[in-house]
Amino acid sequence: MDIAGVAQVSLLIRDVARAVDFYRDTLGLRHLFTFGDMTFFDVQGLRLYLHEVPDDEWKPGSVVYFLVDDIGATHRRLEARGVKTTGMPHVVYTDESSGTQEWMAFFEDTEGNVLALLARVAPTA
Repeated sequence: MDIAGVAQVSLLIRDVARAVDFYRDTLGLRHLFTFGDMTFFDVQGLRLYLHEVPDDEWKPGSVVYFLVDDIGATHRRLEARGVKTTGMPHVVYTDESSGTQEWMAFFEDTEGNVLALLARVAPTA
């Protein structure tokens, strides 16, 4: 196999304008372009593709995990912007050999898709 990485992730949405406002203005992602019922964003080289469908065709998609440096501060900023969060940041895994912890916190976009913050925290001396 010659798979070099992930180029694009897709989610279904119900309203392009509302989704653009959320992903561009609330999350701060770089908006690439919108064409009809499709809109695209850049997430550090990964393209996020959002496709508007009628309510009866919408369903939640895969969880997109956004890598962040300071999960606590990012979580607080999202809550301050009115984003619906579903719990506080918490440790989900600790690597026994390095002591590095993986933290996560979940939230929803304006379309009902579940998204997450993910931080890798090295042990302190």
